Amino acid sequence: MDALYLSIALLAVSMTALVGAFWFRTALSEARHRAERAEHLAGARTRSMSLAAQELRGIVAGLAGARGAPPAGGQDGAGDKLAEHLLRLADNLTDVAKAHDARSIRDVPTRLGAVVDGAIAKVSAQIQPATRHFQVDPGLSALTVKADGRALEGALVALLRRAASHSQDGDTVALRWVLASETVAIVIEDEGEGRGAPDLVPDTTAPAIGTRGLDLGLNLARSLAAAHGGDIRLETAAGIGARAWLTLPRARLLATA
Repeated sequence: MDALYLSIALLAVSMTALVGAFWFRTALSEARHRAERAEHLAGARTRSMSLAAQELRGIVAGLAGARGAPPAGGQDGAGDKLAEHLLRLADNLTDVAKAHDARSIRDVPTRLGAVVDGAIAKVSAQIQPATRHFQVDPGLSALTVKADGRALEGALVALLRRAASHSQDGDTVALRWVLASETVAIVIEDEGEGRGAPDLVPDTTAPAIGTRGLDLGLNLARSLAAAHGGDIRLETAAGIGARAWLTLPRARLLATA
């Protein structure tokens, strides 16, 4: 009988040790993932600040040149264009200042309809008096994902603002969703100029030609997507428009209706 009690006690100790080891491995893995996400976000913010410095130097140089340039008859003056760039940069810097740290991302069930509506409302207010016709796939609005709603809204605001900035008053910006074997994506399509985004290329030392005032916002969107295990991808066609993909791991999709 004593041997039986001893065996039971040893088994209980072994089970406790196994449960403790499993819990420790799980906690260690989660801590490692949080550290990796925090490191990624820190790097993204560093690149964003570097881009902001480049933007400001370019704007200052442009203002210096505009002082001696004659006004362009019938067209927007150089000062107006530079003021527009400054406003865009100010919006992007504000977004960066309010950005979530990867360690504070709250994974909760989030209905994308409210996230999309909030992002559209913010961008529509920013571009007034101009307008864009936002067409949202009802299926996208019905999706529920495990994510931080405010962080996703911030990423969408940056992408929608870029689409609005590269299109014309009255153009359509369409939002839909694409489900793949490993990802679920929010897709944004515009009818704009189809300009590229050098800030999404790994070589961040390359000059950001043609996207002044917008690179910072895209870096922010990418960092927020990365905090969820996702990414931002941009496809462009000159004179036709652009398509932005905000992808998330499919495991974050909770419901489609």
